[in-house]
Amino acid sequence: MYLLYFALWVIYNGSITLEICLFGVVIAAAVFAFTCKFMDYSLAKEKKLFQKFFKLIRYVCVLVTEIVKANFAVIHMILSEKEEPVPVLVSFESDMKTSIGRAFLANAITLTPGTITVSLEDKEYTVHCLDESLAEGMDRSVFVELLSEIEQE
Repeated sequence: MYLLYFALWVIYNGSITLEICLFGVVIAAAVFAFTCKFMDYSLAKEKKLFQKFFKLIRYVCVLVTEIVKANFAVIHMILSEKEEPVPVLVSFESDMKTSIGRAFLANAITLTPGTITVSLEDKEYTVHCLDESLAEGMDRSVFVELLSEIEQE
């Protein structure tokens, strides 16, 4: 975070001189000290966040991939005249420990076409699926695995 403050100082000044860098070091240190003292920030939290960064990037990539795959499945379902979609409500429980993990899972389900998280109470999800085929294996989906892995650290 200190380096971010210093980099922002240099960027906002528009040039790099010895004087700007020296003032930047002092001002970035003061802002960093303020952040640590009054905003409940620490280097340990930054280290944990950095360790989770690559897992979060992986999660976002998997989310985008699943959204694209679900888009094609829903398009096929809509354009197919052979079978009529059978909407279904599915309830399941997750092993997410934190409320943030549960919210991320609910949002991932809602962002995926063909599914909407209707309610989330404690650890129980109620999800509306456009078709029964979209409801299969929702409680052990790739999102649950990735988010559980992120929560463990």
